[in-house]
Amino acid sequence: MVNSKYTRTLGWIAVSGALAAGALGLTAGTASAAGSHDWEAVAHCESTDNWSIDSGNGFYGGLQFTQQTWDEFGGGTYAAHPQDATKEQQESIAENVLAVQGPGAWPVCGQNL
Repeated sequence: MVNSKYTRTLGWIAVSGALAAGALGLTAGTASAAGSHDWEAVAHCESTDNWSIDSGNGFYGGLQFTQQTWDEFGGGTYAAHPQDATKEQQESIAENVLAVQGPGAWPVCGQNL
């Protein structure tokens, strides 16, 4: 008979490790921290694939972040402004935004997710 307390502890350790890896963007089976969402399609729709765009309307980068959203979701760890971050860095922050706000954060182009 297996000790159920031992089994629960091992299960908790496995779940905790998986959550920590996910929070750090260390998902298995993907080449980038951006997960499996089609951010290129969103960027094509939002900014015609211009990852360094300053649209002049308060939205920046390929995924058209506001500065406030960029800052609130940790973008400052990569670059001061979204348009100065790499595609991969913008995608990483977009995953954070998507997890909290859902695809409605990109009202028109989020359908491509």
